[in-house]
Order: sequence, then structure tokens, then C-alpha cells
Amino acid sequence: MEIKLPKLKKLDNTTPTKKKKKILLLSDDFRLPSGIGTISKEIILNTVKEYDWIQLGAALKHPDHGKGVDISLDVQKETGINDASVKVIPWTGYGDRNILFALLNQEKPDAILHFTDPRYWTWLYQLEHEIKTTYGTPIMYYSIWDDLPYPMWNAPFYGSCDLIMGISKQSDNIHREVLSQNGFKVINYDNENEKNKFKHSNSVVTGYVPHGLNHNIFKPIDTKTEKYKKLFKTIKENNKVDFIFFWNNRNIRRKQPGDLILAFKTFVNKLPKKDQSRVALLMHTAVSDGNGTDLRAIHKNIAPECKILFSQEKLSAEELNIMYNISDVVVNIASNEGWGLSSTEAMLSGTPIINNVTGGLQDQCGFLDENDNWLQFNGEFSTNHKGTYKNHGTWVEPVFPSNRSMQGSPTTPYIFDDRANFEDVADAMMKWWETPKNVRQKCGLDGRSFCLGNGLTAEQMGNKMIEMINHLFEMPKQPKLRYTLNKVTPNKYEKIGIV
Repeated sequence: MEIKLPKLKKLDNTTPTKKKKKILLLSDDFRLPSGIGTISKEIILNTVKEYDWIQLGAALKHPDHGKGVDISLDVQKETGINDASVKVIPWTGYGDRNILFALLNQEKPDAILHFTDPRYWTWLYQLEHEIKTTYGTPIMYYSIWDDLPYPMWNAPFYGSCDLIMGISKQSDNIHREVLSQNGFKVINYDNENEKNKFKHSNSVVTGYVPHGLNHNIFKPIDTKTEKYKKLFKTIKENNKVDFIFFWNNRNIRRKQPGDLILAFKTFVNKLPKKDQSRVALLMHTAVSDGNGTDLRAIHKNIAPECKILFSQEKLSAEELNIMYNISDVVVNIASNEGWGLSSTEAMLSGTPIINNVTGGLQDQCGFLDENDNWLQFNGEFSTNHKGTYKNHGTWVEPVFPSNRSMQGSPTTPYIFDDRANFEDVADAMMKWWETPKNVRQKCGLDGRSFCLGNGLTAEQMGNKMIEMINHLFEMPKQPKLRYTLNKVTPNKYEKIGIV
């Protein structure tokens, strides 16, 4: 099968300043509003000063399938970097060996960065031998794995990588444990004594790179601006409420939207009658989703006495920021969560949060250990879901899961589902309701300070990635000893994809 790619030449009016490394990014199209797409965009924008980018931009059904585009000029305008080079080939599904080898031949990237669930890209890791021996291209993975037990069945994916960056402290621990228990040498980049060790043939570099968002977009804003006053009137004044719990997630089961409505109902019913109409739950999501719940039906039949507002319009990041600023508390009770972007957006906006203690949501709680250090995870202490450590940031009311259920599928044999009890969520709502407004606002600003000081901005994420990737480029290239696939000749895919 021959894949014909569009020729995506560098634009004539760009001004090259130096020879940059080129990276092939395999992830959701960064122009799409998904969580993966959003972070992909921030990765590119905050590293384009150092690297050129070519993306195979995936979507379940991409309307521009195969129509490659050079968007360097747009990126140059947004970043001010006049030699920025960014190309995208939109693709329905998650690609295959033919499109990959076409890209390797035509674009000749210096590295591959994969960012999303490895189950969707199994074919990539099956081609490790060909990628590394024929093209000499290292494989990097920005991992979103979010919960225990240790996914030993992911070892073939992790072991094919030269560098794995974990989005949470728990995911970073998971990588190290899975790799070490399956015979790989783990080089912990975050350990100064380890990161400069010689890379031998069966080693993988790991490190912690938390998700970061644009702190110049998500920020506290002036309440006197016309845009703020207009949306404030729409949400609060027109609905005659003065306290908003905000939920911004996709309507899917693991996000627990139905349980959130139950929690809100429980909270409202505990309030004095005179206060019950003063508070609302604002849900920015599709009210009906094939992978989720009929939220209007739940509202109508289970909680008709409660004010539940639905927002379904697509909003810009700037408009979302206004929503966060208008809201009094942001809630995220997902039963497993790689990171939880809405919690970070809220924190950067200066709004306090409620988080279920699972996966990456733990990082945003700012839990402290017995030495008052930001909590670390290891093989002996791999999660704080039981509440071993209680001290946390002022900006959050954490909800510790009441139970764990084992979930699984043919592609994901097992993973824990950490479920928060809706009554505990209601209690957390009550705590914030009873907190004076000035104290709440101070707590929210503490959350923003935490993000700025601990790498939870897009700029910091980009800088950490550059540091780790450049370190990888400087390490000696050693083919893995575990190759089992048949060797291929260098010219086997010579004619594929060249237009």
C-alpha cells in the first residue's frame, strides 16, 4: 500500500536561525479541543523555539483526513518565534505502519513523541526494531497512565521507549516499577545521581513532567470588564443565584456526572430553605453522551428541586476563564484521572476546588509528607487514596475514595476505579459554602501560586520537556537487546509516501 503525503515545505518567509531537531508528534490533532489536543498544542507552542514539529493529528473521524497543512505562519504569529515550523497531517484513527514510514522517509524526524493511550498505537511499538535500526529514531512517550495496580501488560510499550515522561507523580512511579520489575534499567532523570549514567542497551529514562496550561489565559480577571459582567448576568443574576459549583468535563462514566448531581442534591437538601435557591450547579458538557449519562433526565427525575444549569456551547479558553472566575468552586470527582485539566484551569484562575484523590488529581491537592515536602510516590507507597497523608493545600477540599472496583477490558485487562461517595462530596461542598468569601478567594489564589511554583504552567512544562529531550539526544545511541522482529533492509520503504 502506497501512502502519498503532501509535500510540506518550509515557508519562504520564515527566517531560520539555527538547525533545529525535528520531532514527529503522534497524538490528537492539536487544533481539537480534547484534553490530549489541548496539551499537544501547549507542548508545541512552548517548545517550538527549540524544535521543528510534524504532527500526525489523530481524530476518530477527521474531516480533513490526509490533507496536510503547514501552519508555521500561524504559530509564528502566536509565539513571536519567526523560524517556527509546524506541520500537521490530519488522520482518521490512529495511523498505521505505512503512514509512519512515509513520514519517516519524507520528513526525517530526529525523534518520535507519542502522547495518548498506548493501546491505540500498539502498531507503533511493534515496529520498534525497524524504527530504530533502519532510521535511528528514538521513541519518546508522554504517558497518561493514571491508576493501579501496576499495569505489567504495558511493559512492552514502556520498554520500547528511550524516554518516558509521566504526567503525574503516580504515573511516573508506575513507569519505574513496571520497567524495573520486567528487567529494564531505569534511569530516573529527576535524580541527579542517576540522570547522567551511561545509557546501556536495555535502559529507559523516566521523569516527571506535569501538565501545564497557559497562565496568561487562565488567571484572575477584573470583574468590571464588560465580558465578565455580561456572563455574570447570564449565569448568576438571571438565575438568581450567588454561589456556583462548576463542573467542566466530558459527560462520560468515569467522570461521575450522575454522582455529582446526587452530591449536589444531598448538599442542597441540608441547607436552610431560604438558601437552597441561592446555589446552583453549572455543568459545562453535553447533556447526553453515548459514553455517559442523560443528565437532563437525572435532573428532572432525581433532583428537580435543585438549580442545575447546563452549558453546551463551545467556548474559547478566554471564555472558559471567565466561567472559572465567576464560579465559586470547581469540582472534579473522576474515578480515575491521568491529570484533570479543569482542576488546573480553576487553580490558575484563582478558584478553589474539590478533587477526588486519585491519579493526577492527587498532585493538584498539594499533599505534604511528614517532612512537609510535596508528596512523592514509590513502590512501597504508590498512592494516597486512603488518606495516609492529610495535609494539603488551602485551595482544595479533597475527597478520599470510599471504594475501589476492578475494571477491565480486552485491551485494558485491569485498572482500579476509585469512587468517591457522593455524600462525602456533598460534605466538601458544605465546607466551601460555609467558608467566608474573602477566605475562599485567598485559598483560590494560593492554588494559583502553587501552580506557578511547581511546574504546572505551559511554559514550565515546555522547558522541562526541552531539558529532558535534549538530554536524550546527548546520550549514546544503543540498540535494545530485546529486538525479536525480523530485520528489514534500509530501502524497504524507500518509495512509500514520497510525492
